[in-house]
Amino acid sequence: MLLLRILISKNCPIKTEENILRVHSIESFGTHDGPGVRMVIFLQGCKLKCLYCHNPDTINTTGGKLYHIDELVDMALNMKSYFGKKGGVTVSGGEPLLQSKELIPFFKRLKEEGIHTNIDTNGRILNHFTEELLDTYADLVMLDIKHMTEAGYEALTGMRNKETTFTFAKHREASGKKMWLRYVLIPEITNKPELLHQMGTYFKDYKTIEKIELQPYHKLGIHKWEALGWDYQLKDARENTEEEIDAAVEILKNYFKEVKIN
Repeated sequence: MLLLRILISKNCPIKTEENILRVHSIESFGTHDGPGVRMVIFLQGCKLKCLYCHNPDTINTTGGKLYHIDELVDMALNMKSYFGKKGGVTVSGGEPLLQSKELIPFFKRLKEEGIHTNIDTNGRILNHFTEELLDTYADLVMLDIKHMTEAGYEALTGMRNKETTFTFAKHREASGKKMWLRYVLIPEITNKPELLHQMGTYFKDYKTIEKIELQPYHKLGIHKWEALGWDYQLKDARENTEEEIDAAVEILKNYFKEVKIN
């Protein structure tokens, strides 16, 4: 466990001035990034380079626009009447936990205003800032499961050590606080019955997981890769058939309370 904690903490954070977040973009009235209507803040920077990433322009850790958390809180307050009982603020990316130190005062302010907080993360960072953010201020965590094997994880993300994500999941489970899983279905790569059963078996006894969201593979981000001058390596990958998606849902229903197609 100590070795894994060291490996995770070396995923160096993005440093900004106090109470400043490096933001890629902000979406109002999001409905696919957590419960209810949400303000979704996509933070800049990610240490992974997932082959299917549909927002590769969020990867660069020096891009984006700097926002003071006061400005972001004001934006959330202006939307609060639309959140209703379920909605709130989701912080996504990129990888938001690269800025977990500055997310602590931001989420603290949101909680003081009675606003639901959610983090969409790949789960590679678990330092003391992340733990404080998760354990004290994050009402929900949406955890991206990239692949169930080490070779598959590295091939998809460009990084080794898939176990960091599972260590993160264990920490969240131990906290007793809510978690959703997310999983991208790519035919012949991640959408394989043996991988789906493996994932289900691994997480079947978790009490904090409310649902798993499946995201069928698409190629909507190819033009962004091309604009960056990067080679999109999944050009030959195909989209799932409806039958394949239904089959994946039927498998995962054996293990999770709810399976949703996102």
